[in-house]
Amino acid sequence: MIERLRPFVPVLDWGRSYTRAALSNDLIAALIVTIMLIPQSLAYALLAGLPPEAGIYASIVPIVLYAIFGTSRSLAVGPVAVVSLMTAATIGQIAEQGTAGYAVAALTLAFLSGGFLLLMGILRLGFLANFLSHPVIAGFITASGILIATSQLKHILGVSAHGHTLPEMLGSLLSHLPELNIITLTLGILATGFLFWVRKNLKPFLRGVGIPPVLADFLTKAGPVAAVIATTVAVWSMDLTGQGVKIVGAVPQSLPPLTLPSFSVDLFRALVVPAILISIIGFVESVSVAQTLAAKKRQRIDPDQELIGLGAANLGAAFTGGYPVTGGFARSVVNFDAGAETPAAGAFTAIGLAIAALALTPLVYYLPKATLAATIIVAVLSLVDLSILKKTWDYSRADFTAVAVTILLTLGLGVEAGVASGVVISVLLHLYKTSRPHVAEVGLVPGTQHFRNVLRHDVETNPAVVTLRVDESLYFVNARFLEEMVQQRVTEGCTLRHVILLFSAVNEVDFSALESLEAINRRLTDMGVGLHLSEVKGPVMDRLNRTDFPKELNGQVFLSQYGAWTELTAHC
Repeated sequence: MIERLRPFVPVLDWGRSYTRAALSNDLIAALIVTIMLIPQSLAYALLAGLPPEAGIYASIVPIVLYAIFGTSRSLAVGPVAVVSLMTAATIGQIAEQGTAGYAVAALTLAFLSGGFLLLMGILRLGFLANFLSHPVIAGFITASGILIATSQLKHILGVSAHGHTLPEMLGSLLSHLPELNIITLTLGILATGFLFWVRKNLKPFLRGVGIPPVLADFLTKAGPVAAVIATTVAVWSMDLTGQGVKIVGAVPQSLPPLTLPSFSVDLFRALVVPAILISIIGFVESVSVAQTLAAKKRQRIDPDQELIGLGAANLGAAFTGGYPVTGGFARSVVNFDAGAETPAAGAFTAIGLAIAALALTPLVYYLPKATLAATIIVAVLSLVDLSILKKTWDYSRADFTAVAVTILLTLGLGVEAGVASGVVISVLLHLYKTSRPHVAEVGLVPGTQHFRNVLRHDVETNPAVVTLRVDESLYFVNARFLEEMVQQRVTEGCTLRHVILLFSAVNEVDFSALESLEAINRRLTDMGVGLHLSEVKGPVMDRLNRTDFPKELNGQVFLSQYGAWTELTAHC
C-alpha cells in the first residue's frame, strides 16, 4: 500500500531517508523563515483586506499539507503579495471589508482555488500553465507590484483611500491628502528606508565589522522584525494612537480555528472565475520558483503533483481561517539559502508560527499599520522589472506588445482583467507566431549532405527541383499559408518538375493541414509537377498512413533529404 501511495504522497519517499543532519538544517531554516514570516503574514493579510491573524492562520496548516503532498524540498507556501491583492480585488466587489461576509468569501475563494488545483492535478493538467507566456507573466507581476505598492501608500500617509486600479488609487490618494497624518508618515518613511537599507546594506556592513557570515545572514533576514519591534515600542511608549496613528490592535491569541466556506450557489458563481485565475497565477509563480531552486540541487519537480500539493494547501486554508495561498518567491529563497533539506522545514515553520499565534500576538497590539505597509512595499518592489519592456522591444516586437498590453490593462482595469488578458494575449501571440511559419527554400551545401537556406548560404540548386523546409508543425491556423506559398513558388518557374517538402521540423499535422497537403498534391498533379516529402518523423508518418494521402501522393516519401535530392536531380 505504501509503495502505491508513494508517487502521490511524496513525504513517504523523502521521509524514509530523513537523517539527523537534515533535521538540524531544517530546524535552522525553519527558525529563520518563521522570523521572516511573522511580520510578512500580518502584512499580506492587511493587503488582502483581512484581519492580521488570517495571514498567520494561512501560513500554518497549508504549509504542513504542502510538506506532505508537494514535491519541492525548498518551496515555502503561504500568503503572497500578488494573490493577496487578487483576493482583495475579488472579494471587495462582493462584501465590505471587516464584515463576516468578507471573511467567509475569502474562505470560499480558497476552497474553490484548492478544488480547482486538486482537480487539475488529478487530471494531470499541469501543462495548462504553459498557456501563460513568460513575457506576459513578467508584465503582470510587474504591474501587480506597482499596484500593491500604490495600494499601501494610504497606510504610509495615514489616509483612508480606496480603489483597485492605478487611476482609482492615485485619484483617491490625492483627494484624501488633506487627511495626511505627519506622525504616521514619519513612521512609514523611517520603516521603509530602514527596510531598504537592511535588504541592500546590512549584510555587507555586518561582514565588514567582523560578524561571521552565518550570523550576518540571520540578522539580515531578521531585519523586518527589528522594524516591527522599534515602531511598536515607539507607538506604545509615546501613546501615538492618540495622535491618529493606526495600529493592528487586538489579535486573537489562538491556533487556527476550524472554519467552513460558504456553499452558496450565488457566491460560487461570483467567485469561480477569479478562483481559477488566482489558481493559475499562483501555480505558475509557485512552480517557477520550485523548479529554479530544485535545479540548483539537481532535484526534480513534478508539476502535476505540485498541483495536488497546492490544492491541498488551499483547502487547508479554507477550513482553518485562511485565504488563498501559494509558494512565495522571497520566503522560498530564504528557506533554500538557510539550508532547508526537506519539506519538513515547512512543517517546523508551521510549528513556530503556531507558537507565535499562541504566545506573541499580544505583542503586536501597538504595531502600526504603516510598518506593515512598508514591509509590503519593500517586498513587492523587488518584483517590479520594467527592464522587460526594453528586453522584449529589442528581441521581439510581438512579445513587447504582449508585455505592454498586459501591464497597461492590469494597471488600468485591475488584476483580474490583467490575468484574463494575459491568458488571451499568450494564446493569440502563439497563434500569430505560428500562423505564418518560417518556410525556407534550401539547397545543397557543396561537398556535404546538408541543406541550408538559399538566401543565407552559397548552395547548389537545380531549376527543376525545389525544396521547401517547413519549420513549424502544420495545423488549421497555418495550413492555408503553406498552400499559398507552394502555389506562389511553383508559378515562378516553368522548368520546375519536382517539389520536395522537407518535414524535419514538423512534429504534428492536423486534419486541416492534411486537407491542405491533399489540395497541394492535386494542384501539382494537374500542373505536371511531382510532390515529395522527406525526413518525415515517425509519429507524423504513422498518422498520415492512416489516411489515403500516401497512396494519392504523386511523388515519393524519402527517408533523407539528400536521398531525395540525389534521386530527383539525377533524372532532371
